[in-house]
Amino acid sequence: MTEKRASSYHDQTDDPRTARMSTNNDESTVDHGMRPLPTKNDHESNEKRSDNLEARLSDNDGDEWVREGSIVVLETAEDLVTQILDTEDDPFEESLTFRTWFLGIGLSIFASVLQEIFYFKPQTIFVSLVFLTVIAYVLGDAMAFAIPRRGWFRYLNPHEFNQKEHAAITIMASAAAVSALATEALAAQALFYGGYPSVGAGIFIVLSSQLLGFGVAGMLRDILVYPTKMLWPMTLPVTTLLQTIHKDKAETKQRMRVWYIIFFCLFFWEILPEYIFTVLTGVSIVCLADQHNLVITNLFGGASGNEGLGFLSLCFDWNYIAAFNSPLWYPLQTTVNMLIGICGCYILFMGIYYRNLWNSQDFPFLSQSLFNSTSTATNYTVYNQSLILDSNFHIDFDKLDEQGIPYLTGTYIAYLITSNAGLTATFVHMLMWNWDDLKVAWTWAHHRNLAKLANPHTYMFWRNTETPEERLARKVDDPTLDPHYKVMLRNKYKEVPMWWWAGVMVVSWVVGIICLYSIKSTLPWWGYLIALMFTYLFALFFGAQSGITGFGFNLQPICQMLAGYLFPGRPLANFYFTCFTYNTSTQASLLAKDLRLAQQNHIPPRTTFALQVTGCLVGGIFNWVMMHSIVQNQAEILKSIQGTNIWSGQNIQQFNTLAIAWSIASRMFSVGSRYQWVTLAYLIGFLVPIPTYIAYKITGNKKWGYLNPSIILWYMGNLFVGINSALNMFFILAFVSQFYIRRYHPEFFVKYNYLLSAAMDGGTQVMVFILTFAVAGGSGKAHPFPTWAGNPDLSVHNADYCMVNPANNG
Repeated sequence: MTEKRASSYHDQTDDPRTARMSTNNDESTVDHGMRPLPTKNDHESNEKRSDNLEARLSDNDGDEWVREGSIVVLETAEDLVTQILDTEDDPFEESLTFRTWFLGIGLSIFASVLQEIFYFKPQTIFVSLVFLTVIAYVLGDAMAFAIPRRGWFRYLNPHEFNQKEHAAITIMASAAAVSALATEALAAQALFYGGYPSVGAGIFIVLSSQLLGFGVAGMLRDILVYPTKMLWPMTLPVTTLLQTIHKDKAETKQRMRVWYIIFFCLFFWEILPEYIFTVLTGVSIVCLADQHNLVITNLFGGASGNEGLGFLSLCFDWNYIAAFNSPLWYPLQTTVNMLIGICGCYILFMGIYYRNLWNSQDFPFLSQSLFNSTSTATNYTVYNQSLILDSNFHIDFDKLDEQGIPYLTGTYIAYLITSNAGLTATFVHMLMWNWDDLKVAWTWAHHRNLAKLANPHTYMFWRNTETPEERLARKVDDPTLDPHYKVMLRNKYKEVPMWWWAGVMVVSWVVGIICLYSIKSTLPWWGYLIALMFTYLFALFFGAQSGITGFGFNLQPICQMLAGYLFPGRPLANFYFTCFTYNTSTQASLLAKDLRLAQQNHIPPRTTFALQVTGCLVGGIFNWVMMHSIVQNQAEILKSIQGTNIWSGQNIQQFNTLAIAWSIASRMFSVGSRYQWVTLAYLIGFLVPIPTYIAYKITGNKKWGYLNPSIILWYMGNLFVGINSALNMFFILAFVSQFYIRRYHPEFFVKYNYLLSAAMDGGTQVMVFILTFAVAGGSGKAHPFPTWAGNPDLSVHNADYCMVNPANNG
């Protein structure tokens, strides 16, 4: 997974009604009719509570809301989970049925295969969780209608398709809808290191890295899931959608009619930009006017992989417009900061390249490969890393001296500098502006809690003398716990024993270490143990921060840097250390998010455990199957500099490049070396957020907090890879949706915005799935559409008719 993939850390919330949860957002949080607005009498009646245990379990004390005309403004975290989301629960409603397993496994296969395909695209794309939620409803409702309920059929169709079944299917599919970083490591080893010795070990590496994250999430659920402040804001729109669909059937029928129309419109439309009329991927008026100028290609081109920055291009392919995050969902504040960063990226990249910093003009404008010093502007020479590796795939520093230190493109160095600075800037910005939200994540460091950690009795859970009644009363009286969790306590759902989670971690760890030695990963056992320790710490700190604010951090660069200094000269060790730190901690956060989603929908914990284990196993297996197929059939394209507008190895190339580069960090990135600013950027990032905070302290104007330096820095390097022609359309649609419609047509926004986005994502992603296997060579031979004016020959022109650089001979 690349930094682009993880740049989602910017998402604060997707629901307009949750906008006030971040202190950075000054916009009102409103409810415009998704549920009946509470009245003053309702609120007063909620305050009349009895003293018995059951009344305390349903206690909503702390719900503070303000009425402004017909609009309710939600102020606190508890408001969000009790006023927006329904806390009612039917403990007898089934969640595990034939439909759950059939559709859950089916959508897990679909989502995992599709996400792995997207990983090998010129632009990394994400499977939409909202789309999976909607398609699960369509299929589940169809099964409930089509299957009889008489005789033995009642076991297949016992009742109407209900909310808990629906949520269970979504949770299983969500656990599978990722591209495991282990498949990237295995693909890189296959492409650049002669393959990995054991296919079976490769599969189990994928499974163990995913399930380790699952175990970590469960071990930390008291911190990451149960507290009210751990909102995991990306779950709110999904739960809102689930409740909306299942509470009002007449309203659902009307909305789903709209969904079907938009779904099929996008389904058939995507055949044009993806296959027949590829010029629609990026229409550049400037390139059409001058097709023989590389400066124009670099700035205005962007419809082909690693072509250019896409300035002023227009894209009509939703696959790329919503590749990163749908513009209909992206928070407006993040969009504004993103726009500032992208404008800075145009200036930074063009300035670095045409001022020839780091000999930039001797290499491609955009590329993630390593290059020789003998490269020139007309003949790029890719660095032959095999010449500096010994038989064990260790760096031979004597051979390195003979071959010379490899070069990176100037734009890629700029990306590393801005993303590294953005990482540390995020810490400082959030500590300054979101301290009240974040401090709950640090309560473990209180001296009383540290003393408990040092006490052996803390870990002797079998000696716990607390009775179930005492435990229940203690949790009911805890004001920090989520009301939905208290509802589940009231209904006496069986909790998952801690030893289940610990067992998953131990088994996964043992399987992982056996497989690492089987595939000759060069990662020593002690390095694997350190990786697990970092995983636990990263999941604790960054998972808690993501749960509170919606920000998710991209840890891949710092993980690869740590590996570079821990295992100098070992690029394969760098691969797998990063896999078992960055990937596993990211997986822990994703699964903690889904634990919260299950909690909001009152899915029994043991059911959720089974769903997530199944999703992880199914997803991991089909991740590997799809990766193996693509690498076998598209190897030459994956190793090329530019790739095609269908396939690209940019993620794998970047992963391998950083592994080699950080393995010789002392000669490439340490202070005094050629690219020292990549490392110094971490220090610079600590300083960047300070000026805006000082301005706020001087003026008292909180609007200074609207500028988020970490987001701006992140996007200042964001155009270093992939297809960049979609950004202008992204910004246009984002401002129309999140500014104009949200502000001036709020009822339409709440009613249809998420539904339209889900339908567009769904129609697009299903067609891309079909085209990948039917014509794009996903499982064998490709069948390209004949060349014509709308589908140019990419050896002569890029997809937008910008000039092709003749030196791109890779």
